[in-house]
Amino acid sequence: MAIAVSKKKTRLPRKSKEGRKEFCFCSAIWLQILSRIPALTVLLILLFLWSSSTTIISGNIVHVCISSRKLSNLYCLSAGSQPSFEIPNINNGSTSVRPSDVIREINVSSSINDSVKEVGVVVSPINNNITGIANVVGKYPNLIVTDRNEEVENAKKIVEEQLQLHRSWTSNTNPAVCDGRGIYVYDLPSKFNKDLVGQCGDMILWMDFCKYFDNEALGRPIEKLGKCWYDTHQYSLEPIFHQRILKHPCRVYSENEAKLFYVPYYGGLDILRWHFKNVSNDVKDILALELMKWLDSKKPWVQNSGKDHVFVLGKISWDFRRINDSSWGTRFLQLEKMQNPIKLLIERQPWEVNDIGIPHPTYFHPHSDDDIVAWQLKIIQATRKSLVSFAGAARPDQPESIRSILINQCTSAGDKCQFLNCRSSECDQPETITELFMESEFCLQPPGDSPTRKSVFDSLVSGCIPVIFDPFTAYYQYPWHLPEDHGKYSVFIDQEEVRKMKVNVVERLMNVSAKEREDMRRYIIYEMLPGLVYGDSSSQLHKFQDAFSITVNNLVNRLQLLD
Repeated sequence: MAIAVSKKKTRLPRKSKEGRKEFCFCSAIWLQILSRIPALTVLLILLFLWSSSTTIISGNIVHVCISSRKLSNLYCLSAGSQPSFEIPNINNGSTSVRPSDVIREINVSSSINDSVKEVGVVVSPINNNITGIANVVGKYPNLIVTDRNEEVENAKKIVEEQLQLHRSWTSNTNPAVCDGRGIYVYDLPSKFNKDLVGQCGDMILWMDFCKYFDNEALGRPIEKLGKCWYDTHQYSLEPIFHQRILKHPCRVYSENEAKLFYVPYYGGLDILRWHFKNVSNDVKDILALELMKWLDSKKPWVQNSGKDHVFVLGKISWDFRRINDSSWGTRFLQLEKMQNPIKLLIERQPWEVNDIGIPHPTYFHPHSDDDIVAWQLKIIQATRKSLVSFAGAARPDQPESIRSILINQCTSAGDKCQFLNCRSSECDQPETITELFMESEFCLQPPGDSPTRKSVFDSLVSGCIPVIFDPFTAYYQYPWHLPEDHGKYSVFIDQEEVRKMKVNVVERLMNVSAKEREDMRRYIIYEMLPGLVYGDSSSQLHKFQDAFSITVNNLVNRLQLLD
C-alpha cells in the first residue's frame, strides 16, 4: 500500500480569540494525556512503526509503504490494489467485471444494434464501451438468464469459445512458413520504448530496478543455477519480446511486404514510471495518446484500422483498463482505436477476444536444444523430498482469499508441506524458489493480487505439478502454451471448497498415486517445458519451439487462415 502525503503546508484560516482559547485548552488536555504515557511505551510504538513501514520522499510527495514484503515484491507494489475479478453477470456479454467494480444495468437502445434491442446488459466502469458489449450480446442472443449459476456457466461458455478460436490459429510448423506473410517491426521514436528503460532508476526508488534490464532485459546471470539462468523480472516481457522479433526470419523491412505489424511500445514500463508519483491521469495517459497519434500517420494502421497490428504488454490487462477516475494504471486498452489489434499479455482479460495470454518470463532462457535437454534430465532425476510446497503470503486485506487457509493446512502437515513465507525477502531469490519447487511434488498456486501467477510457470519449469484453485489462473489464459486437457499437467481444487473448509488440500494431494504424479511430471517436462520458456535473443532452437516461437508462429498462421 502506498500512501502519498503532500509536503506543502496548508494555510489555516485566522481564528478568533475564542477559537484560539479553545485550541489551547484542547492542546493542554492532550499534553496532559501524553505526559502520562511512559517514555518506554512511546519508544516501542515508534520502533514498531519503523520496522513495519518505509518512507520514501519523491519530489514533493512522501510515500509510506507499509510492510517490508511490499517493498521487495514489485508485483504487489504495482498490482496489489487490484483484486481478482469475478465472472460477470451474463445477461449480456459484459467484458470486464471485478468485485470492486460498480455495476449498473442499462438497456441497449435500438440505435446500437437491432439484434440486441432492449436487451438488459451489465456494464462495468472498467469498460463501458456499449458498442463492444452489444456485439457480444448480438453474438450470444440467447444469454438472457436470471439464475446466477446459469450466468456463471454462460460466462464460462463465452470464454471457452474464445479459447477455441485462439487454438484454431495454432501452427504445427517450426519454423513458421512466412510465404509472403512478413512481419514489419515499427521503428518507434525512442520515447515509446528505449527511453522508458532508461528511466528504470526512477521507477522504484527503494530497489535496484535497473539490474533487471541487463543482458537485453534477461537480468543478471544466476551462477548458482548454472548456464542459461538469469534474474529475470516478471515485467520484462516487452523488451525481451522486442529483441527476439527483431531477429525473426519472417521480419521484413518494407511496410509494403508485411502482413503483420508489430508495435514495440513498452506500455507496462510506461505505467510503472508514474505509479509512485503524484501525477494526474492525463499525465499517465499522455504517452499512449501520443502513440495513437503517431500510428494515425502510418498508412498500414489506417488501412486496416489496426486489425493486423500486434502489441506485447508485460503487465496484466487490468493495468491498462483504468476504472473511471481511479488512480490505477492507464486507459490504453480502453481507447477506441485499441479494440481491433491483437494484444499479447501475461494475463488476458477473459472476455476480450483480442486479448491473448502468453507465459510470464521465467528465470530459464536456453540458447540451444542441448540446454533444454540438459535441464530436462536434471529435473526428471531430482529428488522430491516434499509432497507439497507453497511460496506466498497471506492476504489479510482480501477477505475472499484462501491463502491463510492454505498456509494453516500446510504448516499443520509437518514434513509433508513446505511453506516459504514471501513476507521475507527469500521469495525474491530465484535460487530459493527454484530449489523449493525442484524438491516438491506439488506446488500450490492460489490467486494473489490478480488471478494469474508467475509462480505457475516457475513451478512447471522446475517439474513441480501446479495445484490450481481458480480456472482464471491458467486454464482460461494461455491457449497456445497450455494444453486443453488440464488434467495432464495440473490438479484442480475449487477454491470455494477450500474457503468453506470442505477440503484439506494436503490430504487431497496425498491421494494422488505415485504413477499419476509421474505421468503428469513427465508430460510437463518432455511435452510442455520447452514451450513455456523464452530463449535468449540469439537462441538457436531447432528441435524445440520456445514460448516466443510458438506465439509468433501462431500469429503468422492466423494470417494464413485469414487470407
